[in-house]
Amino acid sequence: MEIVVLGAGSVGMLIASFLSEFNDRVTLVTRREEQARILNQKGLLRKNLDGTTTSFKINSSTDFPSIPSNTLIIIAVKYIQLTQVYETLHNLDPSIPLLFLQNGLAHLEEAITLPQQKIAFGSCQFGAERENDRTVHHRGQGVLKIAVEKGEVQPFALFLESPNPLFKVEFVESPESMLFEKALLNCFINPLTSILEVTNGVLVENPGTYRLLKNLYKELMVAFPKEMARISFDDIENLCRRTAANTSSMLGDILNFRPTEIETIVGAVLKKAAKNGGRLPMLETLYLLVLAKEGSGEKM
Repeated sequence: MEIVVLGAGSVGMLIASFLSEFNDRVTLVTRREEQARILNQKGLLRKNLDGTTTSFKINSSTDFPSIPSNTLIIIAVKYIQLTQVYETLHNLDPSIPLLFLQNGLAHLEEAITLPQQKIAFGSCQFGAERENDRTVHHRGQGVLKIAVEKGEVQPFALFLESPNPLFKVEFVESPESMLFEKALLNCFINPLTSILEVTNGVLVENPGTYRLLKNLYKELMVAFPKEMARISFDDIENLCRRTAANTSSMLGDILNFRPTEIETIVGAVLKKAAKNGGRLPMLETLYLLVLAKEGSGEKM
């Protein structure tokens, strides 16, 4: 099966590297000609958890290649870029399966309106960090959860063919529950790391931030007892430790003066709490601080 990964950021590059271990027909679509040129000439590099480096020959382009029907398209761009992508996807063969790998919940209702008959959503719960145009770090071991919304599991089952034990894939039932659970997890790491400009591990190493995590956990447990029952505080702590050296995606956006995903992640959680008649004063404060920092156009 042909695989096209749309988006050459940290997640797109890491996913493409793992898929290239057992499939030599992976194409990585980038926004910039320069990155595509470097990837085609020098290949894709993955720096592994054990300190080794693995190189992969990969096809790269700034344009969608000719898409045969036996192709899986993995959409790994950020939510704010999806509007431009939807038009292209809408014109593709409806039989081509799509896998969306965005944070937050906003894309769920939008994506399922596409004419494609096979649509799934993924939740990346591992550490990934882009070093440069051809190098990505695997920063923390985790799992790629996949939930199928339209069609059957079969087109997405190729992920189970991976020979790498560090690339774990789990299929779950509900895309909405899976994405909301990931949004809740992101509420602990993304806002605090972006405000304080620290790596994930600092949140559990520093007594002050560790206490903030605990208080935030208690607040979210009150607002979402059913959903949070599946997430222990140990899960939060272990996630921070597994990805200790990682720079969160939201902090990366802040440092590079890009719009963050605060609305689609934290904003979505706040809206859901308000709809249920609950309040999240601590999370709302973090949300407003990130918005203020993002809007300032400079580091605080």
